Order: sequence, then structure tokens, then C-alpha cells
Amino acid sequence: MNVLVGLVGSDESIKTLEQTIDRTRDVGDDLTVATVEKPEAKRSQEEMAQEAEKLLSEADIDAEMVALEGDPGSALVDYAEQGEFDQLVIGGGTLSPMGKIQLGPITEFVLLNAPTTVKLVR
Repeated sequence: MNVLVGLVGSDESIKTLEQTIDRTRDVGDDLTVATVEKPEAKRSQEEMAQEAEKLLSEADIDAEMVALEGDPGSALVDYAEQGEFDQLVIGGGTLSPMGKIQLGPITEFVLLNAPTTVKLVR
């Protein structure tokens, strides 16, 4: 499977990448890691790319790395449209006090607009 994982600098993005790396190791997916800039995120796009490279190296996984510019949701959807990806993996979503999932604007945009299957890691 050809998998695109989108990282926006959050702890959820790290968790998403770790789970995607585990799956890649188990089943041999072709992996592309896309970092996008989100100004209010914990980590910059460059820091996220360095963390991703470190995790991939530790797992001995070869993956294509790409840095996307512009609005994070639009950039991920546009890149997914250009490639032949079977799945787009993103992190996000929190639980409300009532136990319902709440999606941030990037996650919601990707889920509603991606041209491929989207896997949401919470």
C-alpha cells in the first residue's frame, strides 16, 4: 500500500508517525512523510522533519520526506491528489466532555476533501 502520513508538529503527529512506522514494518507499505507548517504547533516544520527522520532511522524504514507549504489541510489534500496514495494518515481529534469526538479545522478539512481513504489516529 502507498501511504502518505501528514505531520503538523503536535504530539498527535508523533503518535501517528510511530503507529504508521509500526504498520510499515509489519506489512511493508511504501511510506511518504509530509510535514506542514502550523504556526501555533509545539514543533516547527523543520523540528518535525528532524523528529520524523530520527524515528524512521531508528526503525530502519526508508520513506520519502516532503515539506509542504501553505494552508496545512489544503497542502495535504493537494499533495494526496498529485500522488497515487492508497491512504492518507493524520492525527487529531479529541473527546468532548460528553464523549463525542471533536475535530480541529485541519483534520476536518482533510477528512472532507481528501481524494483517498483517510485514517485518523487518536
